This record gives sequence, C-alpha cells and structure tokens, in this order.
Amino acid sequence: MKRILITGAAGFLGSHLCDRFIKEGYYVIGMDNLITGDLKNIEHLFKLENFEFYHHDITKFVHIPGDLDYILHFASPASPIDYLKIPIQTLKVGSLGTHNLLGLARVKKARILIASTSEVYGDPLVHPQTEEYYGNVNTIGPRGVYDEAKRFQESITMAYHTFHGVETRIVRIFNTYGPRMRLNDGRVIPAFIGQALRGEDLTIFGDGMQTRSFCYVDDQVEGIFRLLHSDYVYPVNIGNPDEITIKDFAEEIIKLTGTNQKVVYHPLPINDPLQRQPDTTKAKELLGWKAKVDRAEGMKITYDYFRSLSKEELSKEEHKDFSSYIK
Repeated sequence: MKRILITGAAGFLGSHLCDRFIKEGYYVIGMDNLITGDLKNIEHLFKLENFEFYHHDITKFVHIPGDLDYILHFASPASPIDYLKIPIQTLKVGSLGTHNLLGLARVKKARILIASTSEVYGDPLVHPQTEEYYGNVNTIGPRGVYDEAKRFQESITMAYHTFHGVETRIVRIFNTYGPRMRLNDGRVIPAFIGQALRGEDLTIFGDGMQTRSFCYVDDQVEGIFRLLHSDYVYPVNIGNPDEITIKDFAEEIIKLTGTNQKVVYHPLPINDPLQRQPDTTKAKELLGWKAKVDRAEGMKITYDYFRSLSKEELSKEEHKDFSSYIK
C-alpha cells in the first residue's frame, strides 16, 4: 500500500484529496494545525484503518515514521480574509513549511507535489494566463504575503529538484469551489451563497466587471492526481477556463437560490485581480485533463451543501479566531 502525506488535510481541498487517495487504495497520513482547517471535514475518515491524522504545524520540524512514497503540500491559508489576518503565518507556511517538507521528501525519497496558485500571476497583464507568464505582483501590498509565499514556494521546490534531485511537481490552482468551503472566508462563492441564504444583499467589490473562472473540486482533484503521477516537473495550471464577470455571477446566484436580493457595490480592495482565466493547454496535452463539471451543475451541488448547514452556522459572521496563533 503506497503511503502519502497530505498537509492541510482538514481544509477544503485537502480533505477532498484525502478522500480521493483513500478511494485509490493509498495509506493516507493527514496533517493540519487547524488554523484554518476543520476536523469535521475529515471526521468520516478516522474510523478507517488506512488513515491517520497528525495535529502539527509544518513550520516546525516534520517527522513521519516509516516509508513515504508521496507528499501533497496543501497547508496554507487560502482566503483573503485569512491571510490578511495572519500574514506572518501565511509567509511562514509557504517558506519554512515548504522547506521542511522538501527536506522530508529528500530523506524519504518521496515525490512531492506543492499547491501553488493563480495568485502568482497577480493582477495579470496577459490573458488568459499561461504558465510562462511571470506575473504582475505587488510584493509589499496587502495580498503580497500570499502571492510571494507561493512564488517563493515554487522557487525553493525547483531548487530542491535541480540541486538535490528531489522528484517535484507544481500545480497552479485557479478558483476552486464545492462542498466544505467555509462560509464568510472572503471568497466570492461562499460569500454570495451565504448572503443569499441569510436574506442579505449580495456584495460586489468594484464595478463587477472583473472576471473569475470557477473549477469544481472534483475536476481539480482529478487534475492534481494526474499531475502527481506524471513526469512533468514544471508548473501546470489546473482550472476551468469558463470565464464570467462577477456581476453576471451574482445574477446566477440570485437565480440559483430563488432569492430576490439586491446587489450592492463597495470599493475594490487593493491589488484585487481584474481578470482570472487559466490557459489549460499544458494540462490537456500533458495530462489528458480538462474540466468536465459545468458551473450550473457544480453550483447546484455546492448550494445544496450550504443549504444543509444549521442556522447557527449560517449566521456566524466570524468562522475563525486566530488570537491563539498570533504572538
């Protein structure tokens, strides 16, 4: 049985990856310090013989006893609200945490895949974004803590590959959605659905003409699975190129939820990207992958998930208290 370590295992994407690798017959070791993750995302796995969980902060030394075949590094705050509240922790998990895991991969002779992001492109001047585009990032802006953590993560990963010969893979993840997303985490899908379910007006930042491209979580997991098992060491975009303006997306949410909210407008945050659309040519050619779940289908599943939450969960304004982590 192949053994795989998945960091950020209690998060949205990490928990779905745990499910997939369990299904594929792997022995899964989940690791998370729960700063933004939630054990309820993986509690269904605790009864399984081929799953174990470590409550651990990967910015500290990481030790896993026994053999290890693969590492998926998905530990990081990933929403703007999170990384603006815990900027230093965000930088540390992308730098110190990645360094620790690359060292572990080297010792264990394990293949490691790191989760990068479309945010490495910043507010892009090239559209759609190809892997060869270097990006347009403000290193000292409020979003720079996340963008630069991920850019450094890519750099040190390639350095370990070229200097130490570690088997590495890099996925650049574009906006992904689905069940287990956190409400009120600053991302547009849970924000809009949460507002609709609570009977609040939908909030758009800017004029609503900025675009996003939303990829359903099952498609994202499939792309990551294929990339891990490929022979390609350079970054690969995984996302759904079906682009939509935020204004049009708000109208879709109102129609989906059957609510009659107004749309209200607020100023656009600093350095918020105006366009986001992946060029997925490499994923198609190298992995035989393309997104299959269209937005209407994926959003219905996601809406049903949020609708199943309790009134108490829906009414929470703050879902995480970071005070114990800030020193």
